Amino acid sequence: MLSCQKHLFSLPQDLHYLNCAYMSPLPLRVEEAGIAGIRKKRIPADIFPGDFLSGLENVRTRFAGLVGAGGSQRIALIPSVSYGLASVARNLEIASSQNLIILTRQFPSNVYAWRRLAATTGAEIRTVAPPERVADRARHWNERLLEAIDRDTAVVAMAQVHWTDGTQFDLVKVGERCREVGAALVIDGTQSVGAQPFDVGGIEPDALICAGYKWLMGPYSLGVAYYGSRFENGLPLEETWLSRVGSDDFPRLIDYRDEYRAGAVRYEPGEISNFALVPMLDAALELIAGWGVDSIAAYCRELTDLLVAESAMAGFEVESARWRSGHIVGLRMPHGLDPKKLQTELADRKISVSVRGDVLRVSPSVYNDEADIMALANALHDVV
Repeated sequence: MLSCQKHLFSLPQDLHYLNCAYMSPLPLRVEEAGIAGIRKKRIPADIFPGDFLSGLENVRTRFAGLVGAGGSQRIALIPSVSYGLASVARNLEIASSQNLIILTRQFPSNVYAWRRLAATTGAEIRTVAPPERVADRARHWNERLLEAIDRDTAVVAMAQVHWTDGTQFDLVKVGERCREVGAALVIDGTQSVGAQPFDVGGIEPDALICAGYKWLMGPYSLGVAYYGSRFENGLPLEETWLSRVGSDDFPRLIDYRDEYRAGAVRYEPGEISNFALVPMLDAALELIAGWGVDSIAAYCRELTDLLVAESAMAGFEVESARWRSGHIVGLRMPHGLDPKKLQTELADRKISVSVRGDVLRVSPSVYNDEADIMALANALHDVV
C-alpha cells in the first residue's frame, strides 16, 4: 500500500495542494535532474553525439512500459498535446461526407485540430453532450457517445477522463465500436496516464497523446505520444535531421538521407534533445514506475472517496463510483452557492483546487493525505 510521498516534494507544509489536474508540483528528483541538465551545457565539449539520442530512448522506453505499448518503436516525444494532435490530423484522410466526434467541453487542444480538419475537408463535427443533472449522468453520456459513432465516422477524439469533472469513459467499448466502423480513435491521455492504468493492448487506440506536466509529474513543454500502425508511414510536421537514418553519425550528416529512422521518431520536432527537459521527464517516469500506477490509483481513490462522503453531507453532487475517476472528482455545487465566495474562502485557507463551470474540480495525488481532504471538507461545510 502506497503511503503519502510529500517528503519527495518541496510543497509548503501549510498548503493543501489538491490541483494536480492543473499541473503537478515537481518532485525534488525531477527538479535536480533539470538543474543538472542546465549545468551540462556549461561545457559543450562534454556533450557527445550519443547524448542527443540516449535520453530520448530512455523516455520512450519508460512511457511504452507505462501504457503497455510493448516497446518504444511507436513512441515519440512531443513539445505539446496540440503538436501531437496536429501530426495525427495531418495524416488522416477525411471525406466531406464523414464526421468527427468530440465531447462537449473537451480541452481546447483536442478541439481546434479537428475544427481545422473539418474546415478544410468539409466534414461534420459532432459534439456529444451529457444529459443535464440526471441520475447516472456519466452512464448516459457513455451511451450517447457509442450511439453517435456510425459508418460515416472518421475520427473519435476524446479523453479517458474528462478534464473538468473526472467523468470516466469506457475506452474499451469505444475502441471496439471504432474498429467496427473503421474510425480512428485518438486519445488525449493528459488527465489520466500516470494516475490510472491505461492499456494500449486492451483499448487499441490509433494515437495516445500526453502532456508531461500533469500526472506524469514532468516539466512543462515536453510530452509523449503513442502512434499506432495507422500512422506507420505518415508525414511529420517537421523535416528534422535527427529523425533520419544515420543521424547518430555526426561526421556524415552531410550525406543526406531521406529515409526516416524506424518507428514514430519521425513525428518528433527539431531540437527535441533538450538536455534539461528530457532528463526531467525521464526521472519523473522512473518515479511513477517505482510507485506503480495501480498503487497511485488506489491511493488517490481512497482520498477522493473520503471527499465524496464529506462533500455529499454539504450538499454537493458527485458522479457514481463506477463512472468517476479516482484521481479527479467533480463536486457539483449546491444551488445558490456563489463560486467566487467559495474560491475566496479556499484561497484564504491555502487550499488549491480549480473551478470549472459549476464544478469544483479536486485532483489529489501521492503528496496529499487525509489532512488535505479534511481541510477542504471543513471549508465546504462552513461555506454552504
